[in-house]
Amino acid sequence: MGGAGSVMRLGVAALPRDRSFRCLPAWDERWEAPPPAGAMLGGGARAAKPSFVSYISPEEIHIKEPIEKEVNPRLLPGELLLCEASTVYKYIQEDGSNRGTYGKLVCTNFKISFLDDDSASDDNVLKLSCQRRMEPQFKNKIVGENDITLQCVDQIYGVYDEKKKLLTGQLRKYPEKLIIYCKDLRVFNFCLRYTKEEEVKRIVSGIVHHSQTPKLLKRLFLFSYASAAPNNADGKNQTVMFETLQDWRDELERTKGNVKYKAVTTNEGYRVSEKLPLYFVVPICISEESILKYEGRGIPIWCWSCHNGAALLKMSAFPKEQDDSTSQTQKAFLDGICKTISKPPYELLKMDDLSSSLPSLQDIQTAYTRFKQLFLIDNSTDFWATDVKWFSLLESTNWLEIIRRVLKKAIEVAECLEIQHTNVLLIEESATDLCCVISSLVQVMMDSYSRTKSGFQSLIQKEWVIGGHGFLDRCNHLHKSEKEEAPVFLLLLNCVWQLVQQYPPAFEFTETYLTVLSDSLYVPIFSTFFFNSQHQRDTNKSGESLKTQGGPFRFLTVWDWSVQFDRKAQAFLNNPLYAEKPKPDKSQRKTARFKHQRQLSLPLTQAKPSTKRGFFREETDHLIKNILGKRIGKFINSSDEPPNNLREFYDSWHSKPVDYHGLLLPRIDGPEIKVWAQRYLRWIPEAQLHGGGTIATAAKILDLMEEVQSLQVKMVEEHSQAVSGDVHSAPMLRNSARLSSLFPFALLQRQSVKPALPTSTWKDLEDEDDLVKRDDEFVDLSGDML
Repeated sequence: MGGAGSVMRLGVAALPRDRSFRCLPAWDERWEAPPPAGAMLGGGARAAKPSFVSYISPEEIHIKEPIEKEVNPRLLPGELLLCEASTVYKYIQEDGSNRGTYGKLVCTNFKISFLDDDSASDDNVLKLSCQRRMEPQFKNKIVGENDITLQCVDQIYGVYDEKKKLLTGQLRKYPEKLIIYCKDLRVFNFCLRYTKEEEVKRIVSGIVHHSQTPKLLKRLFLFSYASAAPNNADGKNQTVMFETLQDWRDELERTKGNVKYKAVTTNEGYRVSEKLPLYFVVPICISEESILKYEGRGIPIWCWSCHNGAALLKMSAFPKEQDDSTSQTQKAFLDGICKTISKPPYELLKMDDLSSSLPSLQDIQTAYTRFKQLFLIDNSTDFWATDVKWFSLLESTNWLEIIRRVLKKAIEVAECLEIQHTNVLLIEESATDLCCVISSLVQVMMDSYSRTKSGFQSLIQKEWVIGGHGFLDRCNHLHKSEKEEAPVFLLLLNCVWQLVQQYPPAFEFTETYLTVLSDSLYVPIFSTFFFNSQHQRDTNKSGESLKTQGGPFRFLTVWDWSVQFDRKAQAFLNNPLYAEKPKPDKSQRKTARFKHQRQLSLPLTQAKPSTKRGFFREETDHLIKNILGKRIGKFINSSDEPPNNLREFYDSWHSKPVDYHGLLLPRIDGPEIKVWAQRYLRWIPEAQLHGGGTIATAAKILDLMEEVQSLQVKMVEEHSQAVSGDVHSAPMLRNSARLSSLFPFALLQRQSVKPALPTSTWKDLEDEDDLVKRDDEFVDLSGDML
């Protein structure tokens, strides 16, 4: 199997051939200067032999000597400088050419940052760069190009005599080179040979201690920033936070679920459970006493209602190992609830124990750990060495297969709700991990509101933040237990990305939005992703804030994008090709109930009209066994439902034109599940395609939109006295041939040196130019994947 343009394996999508393209040299390439005059070799290391090889003309070479003027880091409110080291050499590319620049490496209570002499006038450099390149700015105002938040550090390695060693705890010997692997898949290489030995000890010990050792919750920079920063929150945020009872009632009204379900205040003061939110929604006939009896366990909690009245619910199961008396008591409790609500107007319920039908959290963590190793590339040689067996390595991680299984499960749930008009109950031990993934995916697929920017953010708030997903533990922000770590939220974003790239006009946001949202998981100035529950957030909110004289902390929410990006940069988060839902014509008479256009053309499974159809019908015993931890079938199929109804539903939907405001089903057959290239390949220069990819198309589209908007402004000026001030111009993407295929993150990438692969496979292949021109081999991947 060759490199790019090779055979695709089952369940794995081939990356575009541009994975093997290499960048053109940037205008500000830097090369390693000779050791500075009088520099001492830190840590007893020997100076490396000169290995200068020029790949550009002499007039382009720009040697960077060690900085002599004082460069200080730009500190946020509450940020403190902890340690620093001068004369640190940062490699631009660790491929043997030793290109890079000298600077200062600093560590604060918020981030690790590398400062060169350009850092003092960062804004001026960016402006000059944009003027020369005719390229727009996409700059994060909180985290710079050479900044790593402490929560974003994944692993730290030291190099001793050309051997890598993982750095943890107390160090007896200090390395001559430092390699930092980040959770956003950046890799930083720092040479400490010319740094003073005492500074090497301080900076290495400081970085390892503050980024890798366990810490207390209130030691997070989140609290330091909240106590010192002024409250300049953007009041225009339209995200529903679901922190009030009215928010839940409005959501019930929006989905027409208020007939059968009610928002309850039983957990005010967290008297039911600290894991449950203050307010949530249950079937209207469930009493407060029932909720209080077992701390919310065994109670079906409402997630969302379909247009036909069927609802998606979730439930936390009782512990599996209990004595007989406790089990009997719980069974009687469940029997009572079932008898209470086993009557109209509720429909048939189907249950799904996600712990038996989806991979475990440990399996998900293992797969992602293997998967991310494919993108944490140290040097160009390693990239080309793995490129030969890229598809085999990708398939062996099992990450794409997990994404496919999760999407398939969401399709199963959508089929029950849309076609069978059946309620679906998702069951999990805590109902805060895979329940969040499936319920969110189903709503994105079935509810066009969840595909808008504000709707998707409200969905994350409802199902994840308020719903009690343990972000603190699953992201291991405190470095307390790796056993609890699992990329559950990242799994959701990967699944949503599959839908975004398959149906771009259906989403108001872009893949860039999803990418920066995944990066925001590790920015501890927002409270959104740094607590395990609403209770934990509320109990830690009280404190001595410098701005409020001892009042509660005022945490920022990640949904205020103006904190991280200016107005022009935020334009890249919005999809210019979004097919906005047309507003209904009020002059037309309202119909009894709205139905998706998609549903009207599908082969429907006729439901038996029975007055005895209750909320639990005849599945009470099965439900009790499920909640008590007994493993039963994934779905309990009725005898009148054909076994191939899911495949029929899937094939029939994909045979019809897509309604971007109705039901969306992802394509999950083999090569349709793809790698999220923008997130995972954005820092690898060898994977860039200059002037190509989706950005080339987006550049032309945005240029046309800019021209159309300017013409609209002129028309308004001609026909009206007042010109609207809300006209948003799209950012200019002129000269798209200079952009990378992974813009806007790969804007300043450098030349990739031609590989010299030692593998025998490449020696037998023809020249690289001929290899690129070869057609892909075709493999028949058709088959029953469902």
